[in-house]
Amino acid sequence: MSTRTAGEGLSRARKGVAVRGSGPPLAPRQNRRPGSRPWILLVFAAPSLILVLLINLYPVVYAGWQSLRDGSLIAAGDFVGLENYANVLTDPVFWVAALFTLVFTLVGVFGSWAVGLALALLLKTRIPGKSVFKVLLLLPWVVPVVVSTTSWNWLVATPQSPLPVLAQALGFGNVLFLANPLLAQVTVCVFKVWISFPFMMMMMAAALESVDKNIYEAAKVDGAGRWKELTGITLPMISRSTYISWILMTIFCVNDFPTVFLLTGGGPVNATQTLVVLAYVTVFQNFQTGPGVAIAFLMTLVLIVISVALYRQIRKAQML
Repeated sequence: MSTRTAGEGLSRARKGVAVRGSGPPLAPRQNRRPGSRPWILLVFAAPSLILVLLINLYPVVYAGWQSLRDGSLIAAGDFVGLENYANVLTDPVFWVAALFTLVFTLVGVFGSWAVGLALALLLKTRIPGKSVFKVLLLLPWVVPVVVSTTSWNWLVATPQSPLPVLAQALGFGNVLFLANPLLAQVTVCVFKVWISFPFMMMMMAAALESVDKNIYEAAKVDGAGRWKELTGITLPMISRSTYISWILMTIFCVNDFPTVFLLTGGGPVNATQTLVVLAYVTVFQNFQTGPGVAIAFLMTLVLIVISVALYRQIRKAQML
């Protein structure tokens, strides 16, 4: 084969034209990807999406329609527009419940996070009986809330309960934990931390496992102490998991009905009444569907704002 013929064959092969005896073209053929036609995937997913939208969207739309009417659980009532929202926002009982919901949520989120993080750090050390200790620490989260509230009622509810008897023996007088408004609020908040810290402990323990141990070894070489390791390495490295746990626990606390209702019923004198308990009382005891659903929608709006703010912090943590 002459030089000219070889050059022409090589040129044709580079252009993707098959040459006898030269093998397949050099330029590979591009395979079609499944994502090249997204509408096909949408067609197959459409029945499931429509079903999910109907199941989730219909109750929301119907509840929104109820919040604009002056009705009850039996009758729809007349259309009143935003009057229910105006009445709720001008009701002092609503703001008392909103204030306690805020306190209850802050204590529940940050209290359980602090206890859970401390226990997660403790479980990373070498302590005897660590496996048994882990199981015992999970019991407040595993045990049904009905059992937990019954146990705490037995501990603090009456003057003959163990804790009031102990307080009286120590000279504090007749301490009624669930009859005094301030003590009832403290008891409810402590109980929320008690049943929530195992969840935070598991979240923080999983986050701590993802931190590279070589970073701590390098920090020790540089002379960093335990506090510097905690504030300069541990907390920044687990910040993404921390924000996620805060979002979840905020939703849990704001929507927590059984903890408050089973322990105090919202009393005494509405001192421990949260927004979700107030919505329940308004709808199912006072039979005022419109204001009760309006309270629920205002709660949802606040949760959306808080979740968006924390989600932005998660995105910032991912960029670090």
